[in-house]
Amino acid sequence: QVLLVESGGDSVRSGGSLKLTCVPSGPTFSRDYCLAWFRQIPTQERELVASIDPGRTERYGDSVKGRFTISQDDFNDPLYLQMGSLKPADSAIYYCAAARSKYDKYAGYYCPPEFEYWGRGTQVTVSS
Repeated sequence: QVLLVESGGDSVRSGGSLKLTCVPSGPTFSRDYCLAWFRQIPTQERELVASIDPGRTERYGDSVKGRFTISQDDFNDPLYLQMGSLKPADSAIYYCAAARSKYDKYAGYYCPPEFEYWGRGTQVTVSS
């Protein structure tokens, strides 16, 4: 069982910045987990924003590359999403997610396509 609690969502103006926080916990949570941020707009599919694996490799969705940064000092520390140059299109509910990572002897750690655990989300609204 992994518990994820997000915070930091707010209403900001276009071009502004915001930092989201996710606190992971639970009896099975360990350094073997991938953590990620997803976002969802009503009537649309959930979109991967950024992820980080146990090897500390970061991956980003194309729409946020260069503007958002995912970070976590150590697996027991909060997960952050620093968002900059925000646009109205970034308005969504942002979810923190966790999944047991996979390991390949050639590729190293990687995150599975499906995440097992989800937080309740935090609303981000960007106005023009």
